[in-house]
Amino acid sequence: MSASGEYDCIVIGAGVQGSFTAHQLAKRNQKTLLLEQFVLPHSRGSSHGQTRIIRKAYEQDFYTHMMEECYELWAQLEREAGVKLYRQTGLLVMGPEDSRSFQLYKNTLQKNNVPMAILNCDNFCQHIPNVNLAVGDGAFVDITAGVLYADRALKTVQGQFEKLGGVIRDQEKVTDIKPGPVVTVSTSADVYRAKSVVITAGPWANRLLAHTGLQLPLKVVKINVCYWKEKIPGTYNVKQRFPCFLLTESKESKVHIYGLPSNEYPGLMKICYHVGSETDPDQRDKQTDRSDIDILQRYIARGFPGLVPEPAVVESCIYTLTPDEHFVVDRHPSHSNIVFGAGFSGHGFKFGPIIGKLLCELALGEVPSYDLSPFQIRRFQDKTKSAL
Repeated sequence: MSASGEYDCIVIGAGVQGSFTAHQLAKRNQKTLLLEQFVLPHSRGSSHGQTRIIRKAYEQDFYTHMMEECYELWAQLEREAGVKLYRQTGLLVMGPEDSRSFQLYKNTLQKNNVPMAILNCDNFCQHIPNVNLAVGDGAFVDITAGVLYADRALKTVQGQFEKLGGVIRDQEKVTDIKPGPVVTVSTSADVYRAKSVVITAGPWANRLLAHTGLQLPLKVVKINVCYWKEKIPGTYNVKQRFPCFLLTESKESKVHIYGLPSNEYPGLMKICYHVGSETDPDQRDKQTDRSDIDILQRYIARGFPGLVPEPAVVESCIYTLTPDEHFVVDRHPSHSNIVFGAGFSGHGFKFGPIIGKLLCELALGEVPSYDLSPFQIRRFQDKTKSAL
């Protein structure tokens, strides 16, 4: 084998987590290869699309703490690349005032001194026009939140990685991983060797981990990404500083609904249901369940009077879910030079820079910057099994 096939680290999967991991490794002067099975850019995984929500509003403290540094890392990437990746809009959080979930979101922001505005039924309409707050619901705004330009962010971080000397090989599907002091990775086109390997393959994570004798309790679901037409253009527009929103639960559903102001399609607001139907990532187009759209239509008819309660555009995205919907960021239990990030459960994009930093630290054998116990595979115990 030629020396060109030898690297300090190979990252498998060029979505947001893998691309930021590769970028961090290159910043640390590691000779790094980023492998992707599809032609870049592509829309088969979980990192495509024009926009994502960025927020500190979470039920759990550990996410809010991580987002503090994450905002700084996003801003640093903007400065380095000279590209705008974030627009501050605020995040409107609504839900039954007496519900546990709503109170946890509110308490986490208050405890961590995140700038916020608490709204009541008297001042709600003044601050948030064209939205109906349900009787008994509370509302507040995470002021620091906003919109991330996802496709642009992915392209930017990959470009910065290449500027640092990193190598991207797309349209190369990994066919085998042989663990050892030096890991051998075979693809549809070549064979590579590296001191360490990071697997960030989204819905294909278990197929790759199977080569290393590990299977995680991951479930792959297809989400309908719905866009709803404004009756009067500009009513819910990002340029008018209309906020992103999160509905913790409603009379239509116990599962949260989220939305982003109109941006990628003029006059269309993105509103989605945070649950989907199980699918095979290679057969996703056969999954045609629309029960979530019925729930969204009922909610929009009641809560967003300025939208036509019929989706104008329906696209799709993949979530890879863990049983508790928290991430997996860990070393392989038998091969410490194989690390993985998986199960980002539909809320991982905004964490890309910090997950990249953590996976880089694990790949280099360092003590990670944050307590990773919420993300370690030992929490699954009997659900994590050997694949061999």
